[in-house]
Amino acid sequence: MLARVASSLYWLGRYVERADFIARLVEATVRLDVLSPHPAGEAAWQSALAVTDSSEAFAATEAPVELAAVARFLTRDGSHPGSIIRCLDMARSNARAVRVALTREAWTAINRAWLVFARGHHANDPSGVLALTEAVLAETRGFEGAIHRMLRNQVTLFIRLGQAIERADNTARLVDVKYHLLLPEGERVGGVVDRDQWTTILQTVSAVTAYRWLYNEGLDPFNVIDLLLARAELPRSLAASSEEVVEILNALARQTGSHGEADRMARLRQSRVTRTRSSEAIASGLHQHLEAFIAENAQLHAAIGRQFRFSI
Repeated sequence: MLARVASSLYWLGRYVERADFIARLVEATVRLDVLSPHPAGEAAWQSALAVTDSSEAFAATEAPVELAAVARFLTRDGSHPGSIIRCLDMARSNARAVRVALTREAWTAINRAWLVFARGHHANDPSGVLALTEAVLAETRGFEGAIHRMLRNQVTLFIRLGQAIERADNTARLVDVKYHLLLPEGERVGGVVDRDQWTTILQTVSAVTAYRWLYNEGLDPFNVIDLLLARAELPRSLAASSEEVVEILNALARQTGSHGEADRMARLRQSRVTRTRSSEAIASGLHQHLEAFIAENAQLHAAIGRQFRFSI
């Protein structure tokens, strides 16, 4: 496979996964801000900006930190590279570059997700934002299903590799921000606001039901961290993402004969993630642990580009 084709497929996976994550984050934040018995208000939207590393970019707009302004910035602002519309635009461009390698269903899902924004204006009220994010999520789920029905060849492997790298980064940032930034000053850990925010985290990664299956006790921050860090049963956990990257790189090595730096880095990371208990990560400093994971994920991303000779 040509390096430029592999690059387009990899970035297609990353951008679709990023758009899906931001849509989930915005949807969960709207529910926390508006539909919760104890609205979090500005703090909820500040946290959404922090998770997406968009705080400085949003501050430059001088808009108030409130639902209408932040939701629009993260979903429909074409000038912001981290918005859903920009992610979908980049995904569509990469999909167009490899159109012949995709099934009609996969291309249609990407195109329809982009058309959700291209077709007209969207309301800034809570119901309008929720309708928009749900429409995006429906199409990204359709794309995911289409990929799983395609041939398990290099095309799908590079798309899934991009998704797994992006997913690991998103989850690590989500947990890191919650643990250090989300709880408003004066609120006690374990209080009503704190519980609502941890529930929002679970909603963002579609893990509310998974949590209930795996943990018998009620909502506990330690268990949420354990679920998102160490439980490979959850597809969006750091353990699952690390394991998936190793599996995909092994499959690519068998099909392409390319085996190198990225494979070694992925195996070392998986080994560390498997050995590290959540309690140890918290005791030694969860923020430092997650920062190190995010940095290592970026290094692995760069190593993948070097190994397969495409642009990062």
